[in-house]
Amino acid sequence: MRIAFSLAFFCLLFNNVSAQGPNPAGLEEQEKVKQVIQTFFDGFHKQDSTIIKSTVADRVVLQTTGKDQEGNTRFREEEFSKFLTSICSIPDSVKFQEKLTSFSIQVDRTMANAWVGYEFWLNDEFSHCGINSFQLVDFDGEWKIIYLIDTRGKEGCLN
Repeated sequence: MRIAFSLAFFCLLFNNVSAQGPNPAGLEEQEKVKQVIQTFFDGFHKQDSTIIKSTVADRVVLQTTGKDQEGNTRFREEEFSKFLTSICSIPDSVKFQEKLTSFSIQVDRTMANAWVGYEFWLNDEFSHCGINSFQLVDFDGEWKIIYLIDTRGKEGCLN
């Protein structure tokens, strides 16, 4: 009887421990998420709307926040189609690069968050820096960006 009680106790204990907290993501899933973001920026730098579109869901939200010159918080949303048009219409004479400086990725089941540090360079001169926060969903084995918000500033960059 004592053995049966002990076995039942350990089974309940194990069941409670394994049911707590989010489902830990393997490095493989984190790497898949990172690859989607790197592909997004590959399309961004190539000004290729087809590559960029391949990384996002049918409905994607783009937002930005930062401080204006007076120190007031600004927040705006941008239509994805206008974002694509603005990127693809940058003249060849303008050199731009968003250097990704850090990744922190969390995955739970079909949802992922990626906190990505960046520096933005325009014609080889530092323009601004901040964080891109991506939300992604795994649509039946394919990670897609559903939401992107970024911060922008000239100081206090995270590497």
